[in-house]
Amino acid sequence: MDQRIISLFDEYTHAPLSRRDFLDRLHKLTGSATLAAAALAVLEPGYIQAATVAAPDGKLREETVTWPGAAGVTMQGYLVHPEGRKKRGAVVVIHENRGLTPHIKDVTRRVAQAGYLALGVDGLSEFGGTPADEDEGRTLIGKLDKDQTLTNYLAALTYLRQRPDCNGRTGCVGFCWGGALANRLAAHDPQLNAAVAYYGMQPPAQEAATIKAHLLLHYAELDERVNAGKDAWEAALKAAGTNYEQFVYEGVNHAFNNDTSPARYNAGAAKLAWSRTLALFKKELRG
Repeated sequence: MDQRIISLFDEYTHAPLSRRDFLDRLHKLTGSATLAAAALAVLEPGYIQAATVAAPDGKLREETVTWPGAAGVTMQGYLVHPEGRKKRGAVVVIHENRGLTPHIKDVTRRVAQAGYLALGVDGLSEFGGTPADEDEGRTLIGKLDKDQTLTNYLAALTYLRQRPDCNGRTGCVGFCWGGALANRLAAHDPQLNAAVAYYGMQPPAQEAATIKAHLLLHYAELDERVNAGKDAWEAALKAAGTNYEQFVYEGVNHAFNNDTSPARYNAGAAKLAWSRTLALFKKELRG
């Protein structure tokens, strides 16, 4: 697909660009309504078709859980874990800028299948939860208070550590909006053992000094928007002596791990990044 179309879609999903303006510009790029519709079909998610771990799969337990968040909000999450009473490391899964979608629930099951307590937090809990409409989800994400959101996710980590089936070791993995938040969680939770950020925006450089977790950063080579802050963040991590790893995946776009968006998904990069993610969790969360 024309890279200009993918960049336009990225602008639409991350900037205040109305759907009408997006479709108008898409039509101009493709040259016809038919081609615009065909492009849109491989850009927008197809959640059911992309699910890789059945829900439930017979070996995993899943449930909806709640915990107190900021400003009296009751937070909700999708908790999945293997059967049995074994104490396990726990992982908070942080969604993209559309909320706790079926795709992120699938990622949560993948983490659980690897042997961990996996909690997909619904960052839109204060609005009643993630809506089915993606555009509405993006709008609601923009209304969240950043500091309250951070508190809500820090509370999710506390909730997991207090569970009797947690071994006390915790990690997080976030994508896009969630990748940025994974960086912030690492900077604001000294008990966090591992943090993985997929194509996430970087926090202020001074926050590097407070990170105690082992940090893993995945970037897409063609993701100019996010990569603009990559080098400065890495310099800050080096200066702070942070334990981190950083990988840039050649020739791939933002959201290369999201298998519900065929135009941006890259199976090779996604598989490699996921293997590195699980290797980090195995190293840091198996108490």
